[in-house]
Amino acid sequence: MGEHLNVPEIFGSDVFNEAVMQQRLSPAVYHAWKNSIATGLPLELPVANEIAEAMKVWAIEHGATHFTHWFQPMTGITAEKHDSFIEPIGDGRVIMAFSGKELVQGESDASSFPSGGLRATFEARGYTAWDPTAFAFVKDGSLYIPTCFFSYTGAALDKKTPLLRSIDEVSREAIRILRLFGDQETKRIISCVGAEQEYFLLPKDLYAQREDLRLTGRTLFGAPAPKGQEMGDHYYGTIRTRVSSFMKDLDEQLWRLGILSKTKHNEVAPCQHEMAPVYTDANTACDNNQLVMEIMKKCAAKHNLVCLLHEKPFAWVNGSGKHNNWSLATDTGKNLFSPGKTPRQNAQFLVFLAAFVQGVDEYQDFLRSTVAFAGNDHRLGANEAPPAILSIFLGDELTAVVDSIINGTNYQEPEKSVMRIGVDVLPAIPKDTTDRNRTSPLAFTGNKFEFRMLGSSQSISGPNIALNAIMAEELGKFADALEKAEDFDATLQTLICDALTNHQRIIFNGNGYSSEWTLEAARRGLSNYASTNAALPSYISEKNLDLVTRRKIFSAEEFRARYEIHLEAYVKTVRIEARTMVDMIRKQILPAVFDYTRDLAQGIALKQAVGLPCKSETELLNRLSTTADRLYETCEALNTHVQSLPTEQDLRRADYCHDVLLRDMAYARKDADTLEALVGKSHWPYPTYSDLLFY
Repeated sequence: MGEHLNVPEIFGSDVFNEAVMQQRLSPAVYHAWKNSIATGLPLELPVANEIAEAMKVWAIEHGATHFTHWFQPMTGITAEKHDSFIEPIGDGRVIMAFSGKELVQGESDASSFPSGGLRATFEARGYTAWDPTAFAFVKDGSLYIPTCFFSYTGAALDKKTPLLRSIDEVSREAIRILRLFGDQETKRIISCVGAEQEYFLLPKDLYAQREDLRLTGRTLFGAPAPKGQEMGDHYYGTIRTRVSSFMKDLDEQLWRLGILSKTKHNEVAPCQHEMAPVYTDANTACDNNQLVMEIMKKCAAKHNLVCLLHEKPFAWVNGSGKHNNWSLATDTGKNLFSPGKTPRQNAQFLVFLAAFVQGVDEYQDFLRSTVAFAGNDHRLGANEAPPAILSIFLGDELTAVVDSIINGTNYQEPEKSVMRIGVDVLPAIPKDTTDRNRTSPLAFTGNKFEFRMLGSSQSISGPNIALNAIMAEELGKFADALEKAEDFDATLQTLICDALTNHQRIIFNGNGYSSEWTLEAARRGLSNYASTNAALPSYISEKNLDLVTRRKIFSAEEFRARYEIHLEAYVKTVRIEARTMVDMIRKQILPAVFDYTRDLAQGIALKQAVGLPCKSETELLNRLSTTADRLYETCEALNTHVQSLPTEQDLRRADYCHDVLLRDMAYARKDADTLEALVGKSHWPYPTYSDLLFY
């Protein structure tokens, strides 16, 4: 029998969490920290010094020798610079020291991080500032301190800072609504998130033989294996022993860091899996998901595996997404998207529901742009992921309630009543009233909304910033009207009815994969941005820019900078993929084909010399030669087009990548995959899909 793992004992054992702080800090300092979180006021230096000392002692007890300000630059991954605790005291001796100043603020070279024009490359200074709402933790011998990252001028250069701003905004506006419904107890609204993480696992030795996987994260070539996912025998199937060992190790590491890893299972595609956490506050969830992705990769390496987080590492089988479960809750534990049992509770729920429906419709382009990047383009719209068209799934029962409000008609279940907000009781809506709709980009699942368009590799901060900002805006509009209303119930009824009526087009419970829905969505006037280059311009539309700047989530410069960063990341990604494709064709695929055709030609010559028939070999040789010639021409055209990439730092580069480079790459892949199916296995230069997916 294996060693028993005491999960409650190890959970959060590597985290300097609130329980540890309460135990190790003086009551005055502990309460000062709590007050700083509640008010947003900075900590006084003596308070910071005591926290730093306690944090250092605890970290050393847990094996740490260094500390790092851990931040999230616009690369999409995390960044860290490690400094040791050592401080010389003379006579060749040192002590382990860590001050409040070092805890609260750090300095880092910011010149090499994407800034979108917020700073010049010769301007090196960047600063990190401790986020006291996120707990420090020990990992790999260092104390990790979650921080914000900003420039010398104070501009946010990271994904955490605007997220924190958006959390504050939605809290402020939601509190206004709750006060109108008589809630004087709630002091803060918590934006809650749970991010389901899909991923692939491959043997390390096979991965190492694929240049495309190593450089781009996905296979640029690959003929379909004789078997794919059509039998449905991998989904929820028995987990391979090797993978099970990885998952056990992963869970333990995540639990020690206080990450609520809850569910693990095989996904639809061969070698594809999923980890789902219990959802928590948005700031913690975003930090945790960055850790999850990092630890997945490190843990896989320990088991001679490689973790692939790309949205579409393999053609012909399902890609990987990241369902983002989002809701709002009070600091007293009430979920604001749970229908209540009294008229006022029901009305309050409908306010939040109507605000969400209105906001998603008005800002559908903004939400779409937050999940727009090269990897996700290969996934969105396929019969495995939501379409690129935003819509909301409410389920049959809640839709019937909405329809009755819009039309002023009888709601039939469980009893007849005309839905008059604030008067009639909305019947309790169970969490699972209807079947789930896996084709919906935004689905109501009982007490939360599941945003399913996120790609598996992306930071979840951007989409959650957008959700928080949109919700804050719509709740603010509702609060403005209700605070000055002479007849509260009548105004409430009108607001909810108008919001649901005017924005009913965004509600769709049908099959999002169908061609009929594409036509219907166009008729309704919904946006449909099929690719990143089409979606990104709307990111900085006047409407969206006004939303985030008026709400002080971004400055205009910070917001435009992110557009430039996303645009350039798309261009760089496609260019790297195109160059990798050219390299593989020239150095691997064509030489392999030439070797095989030479051997084939020699065999034909030998057979002809003795008068044996060789029709099949001759036909195969002709087909190989013709296809190889065409692949060579396509490859050279692709290389020429890569060299001709427009130099202007604007949308033209992204359009060119989409319209020219990706087109050429599709042509090249078609011919390369044809050759793979014809060339003998002993000659083919890298592992095939059969090797990779069915090891």
